[in-house]
Amino acid sequence: DREIASLISAFLRRQSPESRIIFLRRYWYADTVEETAGHLGWSLSRTKSVLFRTRKKLKAYLEQEGIL
Repeated sequence: DREIASLISAFLRRQSPESRIIFLRRYWYADTVEETAGHLGWSLSRTKSVLFRTRKKLKAYLEQEGIL
Protein backbone atom coordinates (compact mmCIF):
# COMPACT_ATOMS: atom_id res chain seq x y z
CA ASP A 1 0.00 0.00 0.00
CA ARG A 2 2.83 2.40 0.82
CA GLU A 3 4.49 1.69 -2.51
CA ILE A 4 1.30 2.46 -4.40
CA ALA A 5 0.72 5.62 -2.36
CA SER A 6 4.28 6.72 -3.08
CA LEU A 7 3.85 6.10 -6.80
CA ILE A 8 0.56 8.01 -6.91
CA SER A 9 2.18 10.93 -5.07
CA ALA A 10 5.09 10.93 -7.52
CA PHE A 11 2.64 10.83 -10.43
CA LEU A 12 0.57 13.73 -9.10
CA ARG A 13 3.66 15.89 -8.56
CA ARG A 14 4.33 15.61 -12.31
CA GLN A 15 0.86 16.84 -13.28
CA SER A 16 -0.24 20.41 -13.84
CA PRO A 17 -1.47 22.20 -10.71
CA GLU A 18 -5.05 22.24 -12.03
CA SER A 19 -5.05 18.51 -12.82
CA ARG A 20 -3.57 17.73 -9.42
CA ILE A 21 -6.12 19.91 -7.58
CA ILE A 22 -9.07 18.42 -9.48
CA PHE A 23 -7.84 14.86 -8.96
CA LEU A 24 -7.31 15.36 -5.23
CA ARG A 25 -10.61 17.16 -4.69
CA ARG A 26 -12.49 14.40 -6.49
CA TYR A 27 -10.72 11.29 -5.19
CA TRP A 28 -9.14 12.33 -1.87
CA TYR A 29 -11.75 14.74 -0.55
CA ALA A 30 -14.63 12.88 -2.30
CA ASP A 31 -16.13 16.01 -3.85
CA THR A 32 -18.73 15.46 -6.51
CA VAL A 33 -17.79 16.32 -10.08
CA GLU A 34 -20.05 19.37 -9.77
CA GLU A 35 -18.28 20.55 -6.60
CA THR A 36 -14.91 19.89 -8.17
CA ALA A 37 -15.83 21.92 -11.26
CA GLY A 38 -17.18 24.75 -9.14
CA HIS A 39 -13.99 24.92 -7.10
CA LEU A 40 -12.02 26.05 -10.16
CA GLY A 41 -14.88 27.66 -12.03
CA TRP A 42 -14.73 25.09 -14.83
CA SER A 43 -17.52 23.51 -16.83
CA LEU A 44 -18.59 19.97 -16.03
CA SER A 45 -17.40 18.71 -19.40
CA ARG A 46 -13.92 20.20 -18.98
CA THR A 47 -13.66 18.77 -15.46
CA LYS A 48 -14.78 15.32 -16.61
CA SER A 49 -12.29 15.40 -19.48
CA VAL A 50 -9.39 16.37 -17.22
CA LEU A 51 -10.32 13.64 -14.73
CA PHE A 52 -10.61 11.06 -17.51
CA ARG A 53 -7.22 11.98 -19.00
CA THR A 54 -5.56 12.04 -15.59
CA ARG A 55 -6.93 8.60 -14.68
CA LYS A 56 -5.75 7.27 -18.04
CA LYS A 57 -2.24 8.69 -17.45
CA LEU A 58 -2.20 7.28 -13.92
CA LYS A 59 -3.14 3.83 -15.17
CA ALA A 60 -0.37 3.92 -17.76
CA TYR A 61 2.12 5.13 -15.14
CA LEU A 62 1.19 2.36 -12.71
CA GLU A 63 1.42 -0.23 -15.47
CA GLN A 64 4.86 1.10 -16.40
CA GLU A 65 5.90 0.73 -12.75
CA GLY A 66 4.63 -2.86 -12.68
CA ILE A 67 1.69 -2.27 -10.35
CA LEU A 68 -1.23 -3.11 -12.65
